[in-house]
Amino acid sequence: MLHAANLAEFSAVPVSHLSTSAVSASQDAYIRATRFERPTMVFDLEMLRRKYSALAEGLGTASIHYAVKANPAPQVIATLIAQGAKFDAASRGEIDLCLSLGAAPEDIAFGNTIKRASDIAHAWKMGIRQFAADAEDELFKIAENAPGARVILRMRIERSQADWPLSFKFGCSKREALRLMQLGSILGLDIAGISFHAGSQLREAGMWQDALDTAADLWSAAQDAGFALRILNIGGGFPAFYGQPVGNTRDYCAEVMASVRARFGDAVHVMAEPGRGLVAEAGVIVSEVMLVSKKDADDPLRWVYLDIGMFSGLAETIGEAIRYQIETDHDLCEAVEPSILAGPSCDSMDVLYEKTPVMLPAGLRAGDQVRILCTGAYTTSYSSVGFNGFPPLDAVFVG
Repeated sequence: MLHAANLAEFSAVPVSHLSTSAVSASQDAYIRATRFERPTMVFDLEMLRRKYSALAEGLGTASIHYAVKANPAPQVIATLIAQGAKFDAASRGEIDLCLSLGAAPEDIAFGNTIKRASDIAHAWKMGIRQFAADAEDELFKIAENAPGARVILRMRIERSQADWPLSFKFGCSKREALRLMQLGSILGLDIAGISFHAGSQLREAGMWQDALDTAADLWSAAQDAGFALRILNIGGGFPAFYGQPVGNTRDYCAEVMASVRARFGDAVHVMAEPGRGLVAEAGVIVSEVMLVSKKDADDPLRWVYLDIGMFSGLAETIGEAIRYQIETDHDLCEAVEPSILAGPSCDSMDVLYEKTPVMLPAGLRAGDQVRILCTGAYTTSYSSVGFNGFPPLDAVFVG
């Protein structure tokens, strides 16, 4: 807890109703016309279409494989199928979802490097032909259950400039990747290329440089070893707005692709797997303030409790990594106060922003509505079934 003596030392997050709203006219109209009894994400499908078009224009010849895990809503998948998107699926369930909505099997890649043998067999039977791997045992599973399949080997990224760097859970070293290429060839698999993920929230196109250099080094070594790779999967990392500036989507993607082509040439087929960068900005969560309080009259900070928390959709606030922007219906000129933001559950971990409090209107009270912006990614899919009896995050679709 901060005390009055050091209150000025922290950099609080400004309330985003002081800037241009990210809420679309369709979302605003629906929200104003609806009485919400539970936290709800209002998702604008037209915003999704526009974002996909901007990504496609900027990425040019690259194929866009939407990372289904970011938001697996059937409405989202169906909209992207109509736009011509392909898909990165992490499980049998995501594969079956995409197929059930009309996606072609050849447009789905099984991108998780950790798969059940039976799920590999199921995917192969359903017509999926591309699989990811980063370990010897995974290659044996693929060879046995999807003989001759196309395999993309995932490499490890040791350095990342992303706001949220990924751990070493996925990917292998350069030396291991070269060994796996040799093993895969012996097993009769089509070792077609390499993949990487440079981390979540690469806010500037220049933040891709280290990962691309690492990939180019492996690519060159593979060529020298006699492997004719043809596919480069640059993964995700495409940013959304969480308070810090991000560039124009089309220009950003064009700059990334220019960096890719400068290293790999025009003959290499490039895959991209945007998730957050496609869907985040199309969602806004409508939430209700449940309580505003102080633990002591002399505390410099108050607590604001919402009806949504870490376990009901806002899991990405862990470590305060993702800084969601918040709007309220209070007067724009109203004074603001630093506030610790927390969820409603009885778990002490359910605190969203404490290290860096949020500046919220001084008049905010229980029963007031807040809008949590850019929440179309990793919210409904992270929401618990009903921890503490609170309902999972609901979702409606407009546009």
